[in-house]
Amino acid sequence: MLERDDWDRHWNRYAAAAKRNPAQQMRHALITRFLEQRIGGGSAGARILDIGSGQGDLMVRLHRVFPEAEFLGMELSASGVEISRIKVPAAKFIVADLFQPPAELAAWNGWATDAACSEVLEHVDDPVEFLRRARVYLAKGARLVVTVPGGPMSAFDRTIGHRQHFTRASIGRTLEAAGFAVERVYLSGFPFFNFYRLLVILRGGQLAGDLAGEPTGLAARLAAGAMTVFRRLFRLNLTDSPFGWQVVATARLSA
Repeated sequence: MLERDDWDRHWNRYAAAAKRNPAQQMRHALITRFLEQRIGGGSAGARILDIGSGQGDLMVRLHRVFPEAEFLGMELSASGVEISRIKVPAAKFIVADLFQPPAELAAWNGWATDAACSEVLEHVDDPVEFLRRARVYLAKGARLVVTVPGGPMSAFDRTIGHRQHFTRASIGRTLEAAGFAVERVYLSGFPFFNFYRLLVILRGGQLAGDLAGEPTGLAARLAAGAMTVFRRLFRLNLTDSPFGWQVVATARLSA
């Protein structure tokens, strides 16, 4: 397996940094907001699937907001699943490659009423086929919220296996080709998320080394301060504009 696709290694190195990442927190807040619009105040009966659940941070947030819902996470990385099970014991997490699904996944066919797929499609060679395989686990009329990166690609993006970044048009075509009816595509994050991404691009290949360890001393204080500043600034980002570099799409499973 190529290093860029070795997600056991990636989560072992970057799980702590991902949890602190204000960009991840921004994405998870957007996903939660869109799911709240559908599920509403009462979450009993909701069955939420996280497609590519990583190290479980999105599920932590969703479980807090929808305490009565059922949760399933599918993740390629065994390390990610192990971390997730500790974070959210009430959820079910399965190590799964959707192109070679384990037999236990068959029990979940047509299960999910709602699903999220956050920062996954840019990592796969064929995102249309990936979504076609994922839709097997969605109930009729299920809603899907997808986030994918837009804007230019950084050296760190390439290190962790980004094949492509998306536009409003390209994510719409991808979802429709996979059998989903697109509700809306948002270009979020302008202006402060874009600025954050520019800093990532400028840092270049050195960012992978920066994120691999846990900062200490002055470096830790500076990092914590920077993350706090961006978290506050991200509250001022536009949810949709022509210039946002965070692509968010909502769609429903076609009949």
